[in-house]
Amino acid sequence: MNKHEPSYYEATAKNVRDRPQLVGDHSADICIIGGGFTGASAALHLAEAGYQVILLEANEIGWGASGRNGGQICQGHNMGHVDMVSKVGKETADLLWQTSIDSVTMVKDLITKYQIDCDLTAGVLHVASKSRHADEIKEEVHYKRSILQYEGVDFLDAKAVSDKLGTDRYYGGEWYKEGAHIHPLNFALGLAKAAEAYGAKLYDNSAVLEYLDGKNPEVMTAKGRVKCRYLLFACNGYLGHLNGPAARKIMPINNFIIATEPLPEAVADRINPDRIAVADSKFVVNYYRLSRDRRMLWGGGENYSQRFPKDIAGFVKKHMVATYPELGDYHIDYAWGGTLAITLNRMPHIARQQENIFVAHGYSGHGVAMATYAGAIFAKAVQGSLEEIDAFEKLPTRDFPGGTLLRWPGLVAGMLYYSMLDRLP
Repeated sequence: MNKHEPSYYEATAKNVRDRPQLVGDHSADICIIGGGFTGASAALHLAEAGYQVILLEANEIGWGASGRNGGQICQGHNMGHVDMVSKVGKETADLLWQTSIDSVTMVKDLITKYQIDCDLTAGVLHVASKSRHADEIKEEVHYKRSILQYEGVDFLDAKAVSDKLGTDRYYGGEWYKEGAHIHPLNFALGLAKAAEAYGAKLYDNSAVLEYLDGKNPEVMTAKGRVKCRYLLFACNGYLGHLNGPAARKIMPINNFIIATEPLPEAVADRINPDRIAVADSKFVVNYYRLSRDRRMLWGGGENYSQRFPKDIAGFVKKHMVATYPELGDYHIDYAWGGTLAITLNRMPHIARQQENIFVAHGYSGHGVAMATYAGAIFAKAVQGSLEEIDAFEKLPTRDFPGGTLLRWPGLVAGMLYYSMLDRLP
């Protein structure tokens, strides 16, 4: 079994416990493959509703992207509302927009209801790295406030952004007043603990090797099997070849984070006095925030191979120092990477493959809130409420060209092109 990867989150994790490996034959109403936000949330919501739930995790709960990400919780999807309307009509687009708002509310409510100690902190700022990006962000904020009647965002000019972040690097920004950030691994572990309190059975070291569909799907691991009524694939970037049709909808990509030593309070107060989370407008996004113990947690840089860089700290630190040169003097205590999944339209792929087999993945960088909410969408669908999953299914999620093997060259070429544009004025 792979223990959690060394990271700041792993070093400060709570509610870590050893869970058994699946051994022998079992049956349940629900079988969930994957122990991240989606799987743990689905297990919690369904166990609370009285269903017999078995969750199978190949490593440990929160081992994948759910335990390694930037921890930002924010409204909105990568696809703009106007584009959604053109593809699925206003009614469905409005519902999809609402899911992004409800997902943020759900995360906060779960943290409160189950007293999950995960450093919930208010405020997310999306900053403009270029002047034209500021104009685009300003238009987006106006649209949300005037057309969507959403007052949870404000446009900040360059001076206001500078006051919040102690740098003149940015041209403006979108202030998400209802956004927040968390310790993601502790949130995932908290969801798992809550699910188990309702009777859900969670198994570690239980990688699924194959499955059989049908009226009662069967799932096989190295030492056991589960027969169930409903099956959910919640593996995201770690799906591999387990489910070919689902795997063709997503592309795994790697992203990386560093954590400095704790910064002096005066430095922390100057560069981020309100302790908000930040993401910039580059195609290869930089995202960062201060931890509760004043470490700079900085995410930046992607790669599209199956290997992480040998020197993750050096790979990411250059992005941090470009914005805050003085942080170059502080030691990098932790550096780690993780694998997320994107779709071609950058919208989550939440769908029914068959009447009783579901997939939820491809959150494309919006996984903390939407992955958690996707677990609830699955739970609602099992109980007969299909409105939200129907809405996501109306959005066309095309296969990546070339399938699971030949999709890489095209993606790498495209990503390199856009990363080159990031470096232009």
